[in-house]
Amino acid sequence: MSKELITAQDLAEALNLSVETIWRYTRENRIPYLELGNKQYRYNLNEVINALAGTVREKKASYATDTTRKYTYQDYLEIPDEPGYRFEILEGLLIKEPAPNVMHQRVSRRLQRCLEDYFWEVDPTGEIFNAPLDVTFHDTTVVQPDLLYISGEQKKLVKETRIDGPPTLAVEILSPSSRRKDRLQKLNIYQKVGVRHYWIVDPEEKTLECFALRDGAYALVASGMEEDVVEHPHFEGLVVSLKELWAVN
Repeated sequence: MSKELITAQDLAEALNLSVETIWRYTRENRIPYLELGNKQYRYNLNEVINALAGTVREKKASYATDTTRKYTYQDYLEIPDEPGYRFEILEGLLIKEPAPNVMHQRVSRRLQRCLEDYFWEVDPTGEIFNAPLDVTFHDTTVVQPDLLYISGEQKKLVKETRIDGPPTLAVEILSPSSRRKDRLQKLNIYQKVGVRHYWIVDPEEKTLECFALRDGAYALVASGMEEDVVEHPHFEGLVVSLKELWAVN
């Protein structure tokens, strides 16, 4: 058993969780930690896993992947519709995933309203779209972000049936089975194609993480959890009340 101590950021990456979730578990004493002083904490990965008994690991994926071939956008167009499922192609890999649950849709609708109100004022020729809407990157990647923002300067990306190119902002709202896909695969894809802003919303853990491109890599520029109010440094005046996102009525 390794005795190496790691930071909250490293622990979050190892467990496919947000840093805010690690901080919450620390505050609630759900995981073992060593306090170095001045709110500096270190963790032993094996001890944390044992303490949580696997509860923080990604639940068994309820989506299916086809690894027998490399799919293209044309292949995607020929996939027959299946009620209750969504399809994406991630760098040639076909993914079939169940439709979102009620909480997912509730959070999506509320965040969309917040973004629409904001961008209507600061960029009236821009648009906010919600899934299902195809967004294509090259010929082997077709995604359906839960929410996306196309700025007024990007209108050429808006085609009749899809968005062809990287939006200014893509938002993914996590489902219990999709944490690895959204945190790793999609994050890497959005980063490579140049999506300037990527947000990850986790209704289960009640967290929001806002990433922005810096020198070709994503940096966390704003975040919050539970009832925090998140103010984005790159969108002056944009305020997201997390308490309102998680409300059940």
